[in-house]
Amino acid sequence: MSESLLDGAWSRLRAAGRTALIPYLTAGYPTADASLEAIRAVAQDADIIEVGVPFSDPLADGPTIQRSTFEALRQGMTLPGALQLIARADLDRPVVIFSYLNPILRYGLKRFLRDAEALSVAGLLLTDLPAGSDRGVEDAVRASALDLIRLIAPTTRLERLSAAVAGAEGFVYLVARLGVTGASSALAPDLPGTIARLRAATPLPVAVGFGISTPAQAGAVAALAEGVVVGSALVDALGRGGVGAAVAFLRSLREAVDGVGAAR
Repeated sequence: MSESLLDGAWSRLRAAGRTALIPYLTAGYPTADASLEAIRAVAQDADIIEVGVPFSDPLADGPTIQRSTFEALRQGMTLPGALQLIARADLDRPVVIFSYLNPILRYGLKRFLRDAEALSVAGLLLTDLPAGSDRGVEDAVRASALDLIRLIAPTTRLERLSAAVAGAEGFVYLVARLGVTGASSALAPDLPGTIARLRAATPLPVAVGFGISTPAQAGAVAALAEGVVVGSALVDALGRGGVGAAVAFLRSLREAVDGVGAAR
């Protein structure tokens, strides 16, 4: 098979000695038009972009993402609408769709994969699909042009880790701390050890998210992992201060990540 869009992006990042900055935005928040503007704007400082599909029961998400999700739903954002946003954004960076399984099953898995492929979506991260829980869904995604990205909890036991990353593609998303998404005042003290155990289980790049909310935290993660994911803090900046505030915040993280990425 030809190199995936994410494989190509990681190859370029390695060649440049850079750590990936991966912002997450909820499709349709704070409005559909503002969401489109924000996606285009953050792309200037991003290496990979995660677009979240609003869902009515976002159990893995904290208050900020839940608020953004419910507001996007209130205004009528849907999975088809999220795909339309991605099409309109016309980005030159890989896009990963971040979703719960239910919206995709309701849309139709084959139809979703076909439509996402047509938009050159690079990957799919299903929040509520643990490895091995639905072989049919997993096999369908892996047979498509989209990479199947695994979400790995820091409490995953060593004996379970190999199974948890089996069949993973693109990169693995390591949850930096226990709990739901949301900004945090500090990183977990055992994060270096967790990353080391994950590296022993998979050759894929490791991106760390959940709780990263300051340049100092982003820099600390960049010294350990191939990718830094920021979601709640970015969505919060967008909601409070608009696109300009979101861009300024992400740029501060970009500077911190670039400051240590080459030395990792």
